[in-house]
Amino acid sequence: MAQFINAKEDLVTEAIDGLLAGSGGALSRLDGFPHIKVVFRSDWDKSKVALVSGGGSGHEPAHAGFVGHGMLTAAVCGEVFASPSVEAVLAGILAVTGEAGCLLIVKNYTGDRLNFGLAAERARALGRKVEMVVVDDDIALPDLPQPRGVAGTLFVHKVAGALAENGADLNTVTKAARSIIAKVASIGMSLDTCTIPGSSKEDRIGAGKAELGLGIHGEPGVEQVDFSTAMSAMGTVVEKLKSRADGASTVALVNNLGSTTPLEMSVLTHALTESGIAHHLIGPAPLMTSLDMHGFSVSLMEATAEELLALQAPVPMAAWPGINEIVAPPVVALPDGLTPIEPIPSENASTRAIIENVTELLISSEGTLNDLDAKSGDGDTGSTLATAARALKGSLDRMPLADLTQLFPALGNELSQTMGGSSGVILAIYFNAAGDACANGYSAMDALSAGLQRVSEVGGASVGDRTMIDALAPALEALPNGIEAAASAAREGADSTAKITRAKAGRAAYVPEDNLRGYNDPGAEAVAILFAGLAKEMRS
Repeated sequence: MAQFINAKEDLVTEAIDGLLAGSGGALSRLDGFPHIKVVFRSDWDKSKVALVSGGGSGHEPAHAGFVGHGMLTAAVCGEVFASPSVEAVLAGILAVTGEAGCLLIVKNYTGDRLNFGLAAERARALGRKVEMVVVDDDIALPDLPQPRGVAGTLFVHKVAGALAENGADLNTVTKAARSIIAKVASIGMSLDTCTIPGSSKEDRIGAGKAELGLGIHGEPGVEQVDFSTAMSAMGTVVEKLKSRADGASTVALVNNLGSTTPLEMSVLTHALTESGIAHHLIGPAPLMTSLDMHGFSVSLMEATAEELLALQAPVPMAAWPGINEIVAPPVVALPDGLTPIEPIPSENASTRAIIENVTELLISSEGTLNDLDAKSGDGDTGSTLATAARALKGSLDRMPLADLTQLFPALGNELSQTMGGSSGVILAIYFNAAGDACANGYSAMDALSAGLQRVSEVGGASVGDRTMIDALAPALEALPNGIEAAASAAREGADSTAKITRAKAGRAAYVPEDNLRGYNDPGAEAVAILFAGLAKEMRS
């Protein structure tokens, strides 16, 4: 798998220097590359309790991304998924620890416990006051004697960091950290494993499955479960956590494990808030990732009033999303004038038949137009038109079919609401302009031509630009000579677009010429199909 890295050996050191270069001078590092990789606050004066955390890299923004005012004093970084050495941890402790002492916040992995633990002993031998806490928030394996430390560690960073920043002593900060650890619970779920730089990707999660309870180093989860929807996935996670939510101030931290899109994370967050398990929310955000894992985790904590204040204390790190109370989505009524005036329904058998015929043609052409659009776009023109056609067919009983002056704008409003992308907007402009023309005394044919003119003015497209206009314009021009002439002109216009390899409007304008050559524009093809169908209907 291609990745934006240079040499694997330089990955972490280059990433650290990239972070520091963009920090505006807020962060510094010890001169110990490549073996000692310690990031610390540039403004640190050692008068307060220092907080030092760290571990293997690959969990960004943790840990270096949370170094700053109100959180960590220093982060000791190892190679990807590898604990930093004793010497690196000791260097970090010595660099930031003054008379107030230092608290090491360690995740419950053997390498981290041993290296941080031995470094703490050596620092104490040198006269430093050092305490160490071990975070073990993962509840995926409830019978495990030593649960792993995962994203719940960030609760400890934030609460302990707020206390230390306010001048609390080492005993107070350590006691608060241990209190947090005792009540934090986390569990994750993923649809895919992560890709370790320089290694092939493990393919262990099958289609239609998700892994529950996997670790932040890509370790296998406790089980693979059936996957169907975001709601069901979050429901599984919430079920594992619900015994930990029994107070009035439950805080949920929603963590992106790496490559889950922001859109997906918001859907998952909606599912979480619908469950009612939490009252406050941190995230959703990438906080403690597992490289590019397509998954998420939820960490839950019952917060006291003092802990809630500590979580709410502002910090300057861009990676920290803050905390908010969970509320029902506020909904405000639409502004006056935005909601279209509902027309008075009226019946006209001929007009109804024409619209029904058009909608059936679009629905039946869905696959053909999608295949054609796949050559020059994203393959959804047929689906877009068919969706709008189904909605339009279902709305005929409330349409003013007997009055074109009202019908054209009604069609435009309906399509603007049910038809996605630019097509809905274009047709809304078209029919609304045609309605205006009708209201000003134009005939139906002239009104349709006026609508086309308005579309060209607003959209910037004209004949020869490889759009639906290449078929619609000649069809309307030929329409006074009958529907057969219009259908023939539309077909000729649509077929001409196969020779236009440099589109000047629409999505095809961004597609290489070779992708366009020999294929009709799908919008123009849709127009030709409609006029051909109407001509056939008239003949029968």
